[in-house]
Amino acid sequence: MIARIAADLLVIVHFAFIVFVVLGGLLALKWWKVSFLHIPCALWGALIEFRGWICPLTPIEHHLREAAGSAGYTGGFINHYIMPIIYPTGLTREMQLSLGITVLVINLCVYGLVLVNRAHKK
Repeated sequence: MIARIAADLLVIVHFAFIVFVVLGGLLALKWWKVSFLHIPCALWGALIEFRGWICPLTPIEHHLREAAGSAGYTGGFINHYIMPIIYPTGLTREMQLSLGITVLVINLCVYGLVLVNRAHKK
């Protein structure tokens, strides 16, 4: 039971990290110091996609699921709604590259706005 809860919590953390990687730059529009945390996270997220690596959280989550006696992702809110976002079926190398490019483009645009806002405030 504890391993399943830990796995579910890890999925939530993983999902939150993905959202932060993609959209965290928007926080820098209000609090520019967030960029010191966000930029490395965004680069890591893009690198994972470009290199075709597996996020280190994924094997940990799989291990916790196995420890809980669950081989698959069945049932529950997390498994039904969040898991397909983190682990889409049919993910191809081209899709990974597209995701990496999307992360970079979104964040380059956002940080362009951050720089413009910071320049106007001075």
